Amino acid sequence: MRSHYKVADVLEMEQDYISSKAFTGWHRRTLHAIRRCRTPAMGGHMDKCDCCHKLHISYNSCRNRHCPTCQGHKREQWIRARESELLNVPYFHVVFTLPPELDTYALSHPRIVYGSLFKAAWATLGQFGGSPKHLGAKMGMIAILHTWGQNLSLHPHLHCIVPGGGVNRSGKWKPAKNKGKYLFNVKSVSGVFRAKYIALLRREKVPIPSEIYDKLFAKSWVVYAKQQFHTPKYVVEYLGRYTHKIAISNYRIKQIDKIKGEVSFSIKNYRKGGRKEVLKLSTHEFTRRFALHVLPKGFTRIRHYGILSSGWKRKKLPALQKMLSITPVKAVGEKPTPLHGRCPSCKKGKLVTVMTFDGRGPPHGWMAMLGHGGGS
Repeated sequence: MRSHYKVADVLEMEQDYISSKAFTGWHRRTLHAIRRCRTPAMGGHMDKCDCCHKLHISYNSCRNRHCPTCQGHKREQWIRARESELLNVPYFHVVFTLPPELDTYALSHPRIVYGSLFKAAWATLGQFGGSPKHLGAKMGMIAILHTWGQNLSLHPHLHCIVPGGGVNRSGKWKPAKNKGKYLFNVKSVSGVFRAKYIALLRREKVPIPSEIYDKLFAKSWVVYAKQQFHTPKYVVEYLGRYTHKIAISNYRIKQIDKIKGEVSFSIKNYRKGGRKEVLKLSTHEFTRRFALHVLPKGFTRIRHYGILSSGWKRKKLPALQKMLSITPVKAVGEKPTPLHGRCPSCKKGKLVTVMTFDGRGPPHGWMAMLGHGGGS
């Protein structure tokens, strides 16, 4: 869905703020990259149609994983890579959420706080899955970190896709209770998750006061398990909504008032049943909130565990699929967009790159250099 407004437009208005000491060097680098994405400052390339011979200039993308303009094709590539890995078993969507008392430490120690979230979630599912009382088998999990709420506030949580069962010691598939219709008791899972997560924080020696730990133990933590998917073929499509999603997409920005320095964007108010509303912020505050969700350099936000880990899948997945008498399931959704699309003019030919240029733009007289002569 195309949008008239972009996150980059807001960041462009806040260049001085982005360049200030309010942000780390990594944050400044990220925000400036998004601001310049697909503009002359990034340089670009010139494509020529192999049919009608018309020329088309395109500016380069920043390719930053936090950029809302650059995530579409990455999402499609990731979805296609997962299609052949599906099992013909029930899947569950499990969400692990950190309490707001940890928000301050998530900003000051993001690698530890977010890394521990992955570790504690998998350790919790591993404990329940490994127990003969609950399952007695090796499970799998794909986990995707999100750090935001609808209003761009900090809200760290983990979206996990979990097969309803696991592989026992003899290598056979063992379904979860009620033939895979029920995973685990979420209240029990929440208590174990809380204990494991806090233990990890203490082991990492994050400077958290004892009174904060008391508050963390005093409250119930939120673990939510959604109903199983109707059929496995929808799992990858569903995952695609979460994998390369960023704090806010361009289509949610409804208005930018450059005179007042305000931006309006759509939100879903979950306290009112997900009702759609419009939130207005100053461009300064919008930029500050958006920057909260810039992850540390090199931090992996999509992780695979157990029978869904790369090593396990490479060695044992084909045999398990054969055992379950299935063929790879194709996901529902649009076909991936080719890197070099069709010519937007004639709709028939393919675009071929014939020239690249830096931020100074195409060289003087570029049309004559290509023998274009200003014609078609």
